[in-house]
Amino acid sequence: MKLVTGNANRALAEAVSSYLEMPLTDCTVKRFADKEIYVEIHENVRGEDVFILQSTSFPANDNLMELLILSDALRRSSARRITAVVPYYGYARQDRKSTPRTPISAKLVANLITEAGVNRVITLDLHTAQIQGFFDIPTDNLYSAPVITRDIQEKYENSKVMIVSPDVGGVARARNIAERINADLAIVDKRRPRAGVSQVMNIIGEVTGFHCILIDDIVDSGGTLVNAAEALLKAGATGVSAYITHGVLSEGAAERIAGSQLQELVVSDSIEETVAVRAAKNIRRITIAPLIGEAIARTASEQSVSSLFD
Repeated sequence: MKLVTGNANRALAEAVSSYLEMPLTDCTVKRFADKEIYVEIHENVRGEDVFILQSTSFPANDNLMELLILSDALRRSSARRITAVVPYYGYARQDRKSTPRTPISAKLVANLITEAGVNRVITLDLHTAQIQGFFDIPTDNLYSAPVITRDIQEKYENSKVMIVSPDVGGVARARNIAERINADLAIVDKRRPRAGVSQVMNIIGEVTGFHCILIDDIVDSGGTLVNAAEALLKAGATGVSAYITHGVLSEGAAERIAGSQLQELVVSDSIEETVAVRAAKNIRRITIAPLIGEAIARTASEQSVSSLFD
């Protein structure tokens, strides 16, 4: 068994390596002068069960190409099985033709990963569940719910909390957390005039007197969370926090969150943090390294992965 990583999230790879008590495989992933990616594996991987840990976060295209080229290098080096561990699966938001003449990029990326020689995929909190069906190879979609639930219970043990979905599409995800902590559920009714812009229309549910916890899979610009927090406070919430699995937090988002009425934004370390995220006093990170490490260990030993979430 070997664990390989690119440059997308070295800190998470090292944390997973520490959990598994297994060193990262020695390899070089660098750039030529024209920014083409150069990969070289410095250890024998013939007949090995190899796991590539690589999120396809910003810069998405570079990190995706690193994953594909690492896969090709391992396949040509006679690795027995190659598993792509992709904590954050980029291009997942383009999972259907929402308007005419648009791509289904999530499917295209699935095809690229498969054609590069990957035999299995492990990912975390896919934007939509149907993306699993875009792969023609075994795919395990892990859930951050146990990690998030544990943190909420520790921090809000004696508080009157309500779980809130920031949109109708995320209700199932929010309900899962609400059931785990035996809390009520509310929904933010919003619309998107255009991509990256959201507008809160209504709050479905009575939030007066509750500390509201927004649950979602991705925070990008932060506009949805900021608008939802303002709407919930106006509706009578005593405070608003948010737990989001993937902190994309594109340019300006961390500053927007820091200047908002959100008491705290908690994100996982599926994506490497930026300087702006580190500087924001109301953004905190929790680790998914033990979850990823355990999933890798169980896959390698042919044990059940789904039982992690029972």
